Amino acid sequence: MPDPERGRQHARERRRVDEIFGDVLPETTSDERGPEPSGPDPDSWYLENRPPHHDR
Repeated sequence: MPDPERGRQHARERRRVDEIFGDVLPETTSDERGPEPSGPDPDSWYLENRPPHHDR
């Protein structure tokens, strides 16, 4: 039978660690989540700032 006091103790310790270190590892990995809304294309800066001699 699980000890409720031990469970509460663990939860308090976990909250304390999270306060100090933050959320180190996400609950889900990126392949488990849906696609995130993306901003501009990551390569757009490079394409906009491409030197003229690269257009040939």
